[in-house]
Amino acid sequence: MSTVEETIVVAVPVSTAYNQWTQFKSFPRFMTVVKRVEQIRPNLTRWVIGVGPVRHEFDAEIVEQRPDSLVTWRSLGRRLAHRGEVSFRATAPDRTEVSVRIRLRSHGAPGLRTHAARPVRRALLAELGHFKEFIEGLGHEGGAWRGTIHDGHVRPLETEPARSRVPHWPVG
Repeated sequence: MSTVEETIVVAVPVSTAYNQWTQFKSFPRFMTVVKRVEQIRPNLTRWVIGVGPVRHEFDAEIVEQRPDSLVTWRSLGRRLAHRGEVSFRATAPDRTEVSVRIRLRSHGAPGLRTHAARPVRRALLAELGHFKEFIEGLGHEGGAWRGTIHDGHVRPLETEPARSRVPHWPVG
């Protein structure tokens, strides 16, 4: 297993960065390798990623989600097997450190696994830069879901109005 980790600081409050990140359907607007994201359930997403004409599809289960703090996931199935987490930490009232760690499950010799992690690291750094440009350009989130997920079990935030208990995704 190889681990790739990158961090970036964005010039928005932690709640703004977290709220936008949880709007998975908006990822194709700023991430070049993400072609489509479908939210099947609050804790299950289907991703289509690709570079050029090559496309891969996989499902990911959100295992843990804590507002303004953490989202962890794991891919389902054998293809593109990985686990990941993104954490959010306020460094100032209008600054947030966003850290992403991805653990790639790969087969083969350790040298091949390390070699496979290099393009993932480059892509992750570039995509975090795109997120920074996107959220700082907006200055606010395009939606929010403030519930929690623990061990894959969804717990809507009890103080939310009933109509906001489902994720909201911006159109466009």
